[in-house]
Amino acid sequence: MSRIIKAAALFAATGLVSVLMLAGCDMLGGGVTGETEAPPPEVEQAVPQVPRPVYQIPDIPVMTAPGTDVEENDKATIDFSNMSDGYVMARFREDTDRQVRVILTIPDGTEYTYRLAPGGDFEVLPLSGGNGENVVRIFEQVEGTRYALALSATLDVVMTDEFAPFLRPNQFVNFTRDSEVVRKAAELTAGIDGLMDTIAAIYNYVITNIEYDMVLAETVQSGYLPDPDQVLARGMGICFDYAAVMAAMLRSQGIPTKLVIGYTGEDYHAWISVYSDETGWMDDLIFFGEHDWRLMDPTFASSGNTPEMIAFIGQGENYHARFFH
Repeated sequence: MSRIIKAAALFAATGLVSVLMLAGCDMLGGGVTGETEAPPPEVEQAVPQVPRPVYQIPDIPVMTAPGTDVEENDKATIDFSNMSDGYVMARFREDTDRQVRVILTIPDGTEYTYRLAPGGDFEVLPLSGGNGENVVRIFEQVEGTRYALALSATLDVVMTDEFAPFLRPNQFVNFTRDSEVVRKAAELTAGIDGLMDTIAAIYNYVITNIEYDMVLAETVQSGYLPDPDQVLARGMGICFDYAAVMAAMLRSQGIPTKLVIGYTGEDYHAWISVYSDETGWMDDLIFFGEHDWRLMDPTFASSGNTPEMIAFIGQGENYHARFFH
């Protein structure tokens, strides 16, 4: 992402000047031409406290592996008991120091690769490709880049809700009812009615409270997975982190959201796509203008809405989606 990093840095620096100037104006206040005496204490009026809207933590779907429908052997388990709810569960039972991969082939032939921790818990695999034949294959490393098939299952998926994979947690968009991102989303949207206003509140919070992490962008290793709560606590992240945080917040509010991974130009990038009844899936990007939404790239937006940046993200051909999580 070298070109993206340089662009983000440039626009972040450009935006910083105006932000600091505005902050300075707020701190300095208007011009003062005369001295005034402070009113006596008994005359001072208490500033009324505006109560914050009461918010409730929503119920979050819990991913389970009940064992009703499974493929398994002594090495691994594929539990597809809940595939009608848009996900399957997989784990590698054997404890080994070798790497383990899962390849999920969706109906259009696209292959999604996930990592499994040997001897670990189940991982959620979202059925992002929808209904039809989905093939799950678990591979164990033999040596280097050579892997051997450990277990496979061919599934005829029929989901009860086409949006189910994009409303639930998974390995890439990881959250629970106890997550801070869920609590913050509930707080931000308390008292708000309407889809656009809900999304705008979350979007604006993310782009103003998370900074692009240049160091992590330069050092991130293959297999990196976002921890949305940790990103929120640090206030820093890369494109993958921005997308994961916002997707988790929006999903917790019942808004179908895809975490999209693909390319901007020649650079690997992540952003989000949101669904509304009026527009359907907005698979390009969304940007909140005064009256509408067109683009949504929280990473670039956080770097400053300069004319150059808006011009770049405004060109749909600059973005090429490959995977939806």
